[in-house]
Amino acid sequence: MVEDKNREPQLNEHEGQEIDLLELAQKAWVGRMTIIKTCAVAAVVGVVVAFSIPKEYTTTVKLAPESAKKAGGMGALAAMAGINLSSGSEGDAFSPELYPDIVQSVPFITDLFHIEVKDAKSKIDTTLYGYMEEYQKGPWWGAVTAAPFKLLGWGISLFKEKEPIVAGKAVDPFQLSQKEWGVVNGISNRIGVSVDKKSGAVTVNVTMQDALISATVADSVVAQLQAYVTNYRTNKARQDLAYSEELYTEAQQNYYAAQQKYAEYADGNQNVVLRSFRTESERLQNEMTLAYTLYNQVAQQLQMAKAKVMEITPVYAVVQPATVPLKPVKPNKPMMLIGFVFLGFVGSAGWLLFGKDLLCKLKSRKDN
Repeated sequence: MVEDKNREPQLNEHEGQEIDLLELAQKAWVGRMTIIKTCAVAAVVGVVVAFSIPKEYTTTVKLAPESAKKAGGMGALAAMAGINLSSGSEGDAFSPELYPDIVQSVPFITDLFHIEVKDAKSKIDTTLYGYMEEYQKGPWWGAVTAAPFKLLGWGISLFKEKEPIVAGKAVDPFQLSQKEWGVVNGISNRIGVSVDKKSGAVTVNVTMQDALISATVADSVVAQLQAYVTNYRTNKARQDLAYSEELYTEAQQNYYAAQQKYAEYADGNQNVVLRSFRTESERLQNEMTLAYTLYNQVAQQLQMAKAKVMEITPVYAVVQPATVPLKPVKPNKPMMLIGFVFLGFVGSAGWLLFGKDLLCKLKSRKDN
């Protein structure tokens, strides 16, 4: 008997839950037209919002950078000459994990300002800076919300002195104006670089509101990144090469001068058999031989310096080059439509099932 008494409340609780679910289902069925109308309105709003957002296209480029550790014919040739080309290669190597930081840096972005861009319909023909400043589109509600601030800024500008515009003024990354900072942030947000830690592959993504401009900027970003890394890795080797060229030129001039001096002295004293002539002739000949030996050694060092520059110059295999995208990646209109309809359904159903009762309880408490 005790077990039966304990079971009865459990049955009543399940029955109460079933009754509650039936009541909720009944409420939803009674207000089904409200839910349908709300979903229809949400669908219309979703369509308006989806078509108001400008299209954006993404161009993806994939690179496979060469490993910093290289051993080739140049290295073997240099080893035979007693020169180790790989001694500083690892220290000069630039890790691909730093590529995202390089691309997002202010000097790198400002170097992209001068890129010439054109759209597919030939309506835009300007630099990337001009495109980001003048040709960026936005949804209509953005213009509405920004109108008061623009009006306020226009009023403030009436009481300020206009800065003189200098034609062809170079951008100084050390001190940017407010407009230049805005363009830098706009470009930075549209460029993404990721690195696969396992394979070392580098992926560059550029998103723009025009397909052709997106591909153009992506190609320019990759070319500039390659040039930046190449200059960094070969900087020390190119300095050594320049120094070797200076030594080579100086040694060559000294050798030619010693050779000319010995030839002139020998031609002017052909029939002289004095011992002093022989002594001076031997001295000049020794100076010429010494100059030639030094000239030959410097020439070998110059060739090795050139080989070192070639050895450590990175080579990039473009796995996927920049191509003009055909379909926009933003906005995703079907997903936006589904999202708005879902929110409309949840909102209307929640109001019918819980919102009305809660509002009535609040009103009754205020009346009491």
